[in-house]
Amino acid sequence: MNQYAQVEGDSPANIICDLRSDTVTRPDAAMRKAMADADVGDDVFGDDPTVNLLEATLAERLGKEAGLFLTSGTQSNFVGMLAHCARGEEIITGRPYHIYKYEAKGASVLGGIGFEALDVAEDGALNPADIAAAVKEDDPHMPITRLLGLENTHNGMAIPLTRLGDAVQAGRDAGLAVHLDGARYFNAVAALNCPETALADMFDSVSICLSKGLGAPVGSVLVGPQDLIDRARRYRKMLGGGTRQAGILAAAGLHALDHNTTRLTEDHSRATALADALRPYGSVQQATNMIFFTPPGGVTADLPHHMAAHGVQLTGATGTTRLVLHKDVTDDGLQAAITGFRSYFD
Repeated sequence: MNQYAQVEGDSPANIICDLRSDTVTRPDAAMRKAMADADVGDDVFGDDPTVNLLEATLAERLGKEAGLFLTSGTQSNFVGMLAHCARGEEIITGRPYHIYKYEAKGASVLGGIGFEALDVAEDGALNPADIAAAVKEDDPHMPITRLLGLENTHNGMAIPLTRLGDAVQAGRDAGLAVHLDGARYFNAVAALNCPETALADMFDSVSICLSKGLGAPVGSVLVGPQDLIDRARRYRKMLGGGTRQAGILAAAGLHALDHNTTRLTEDHSRATALADALRPYGSVQQATNMIFFTPPGGVTADLPHHMAAHGVQLTGATGTTRLVLHKDVTDDGLQAAITGFRSYFD
């Protein structure tokens, strides 16, 4: 089953708390006004001022030379990998990381890039010794190992800078470039209580999603050195990702950066509260805005239906369900979720 699927027969019209993902947020009135008022041009010609401002703003905030606005995190990671690697080269990454597990192997299928997938430690990090051992010798039987692809957060876990730095150093020692899938970059920064540049400084390139915790309706930004972003822009065009008056979308991203990064700790706090309420009913793993909940015997199909009747939307997953807190989950929505779970299990 599609892990993001809505439960069949449950109408979203009655839902007051949607816990399927932090991608389900909707632009609020202030964001919609920013979009409506956006100054626009033609981004393929490079003269959409709002897109240019978004790219420059995020690049500056993360201490990089340039940025590139893309339609999605998958596209952002993909053009980043293409910009780093030639056909027949290889990326070392984590087996459960998004670029390997959830992006349809696009880098391999369309880009001719191989993956060497490693197991991850309990904290979501890669072990430096495993990275070093995975780098291939200069042998025509082997692909050329070119890139190390990391992730933060991973399943909600904000990987400590020291652990991440050890992995990055192992890649650097082997001559690899290093890319970060920072889909929830600002969740990691908030949880680690570090400057925004402290995480980005470790990496050659970083992909930032605007449509998850930050609440924009669409878009990601890839930041990195100017020459890499220039190559990525060419690949974006090849993939049909060149857009025209995209400033309407970029304005939502700018509004999100201005208003929604500092409030992410509210989502983390609500996730902690919901996790605490669920602990009497099963196994609970919680970090930042995510909870993974497994009741005894696993989630069965009747739980999502029960929760929907209480105004709470879950995925149709069985076994373990992922619950994601976000800006559209209010205190009332949180209480509805707690009440719904308690009425099911008690």
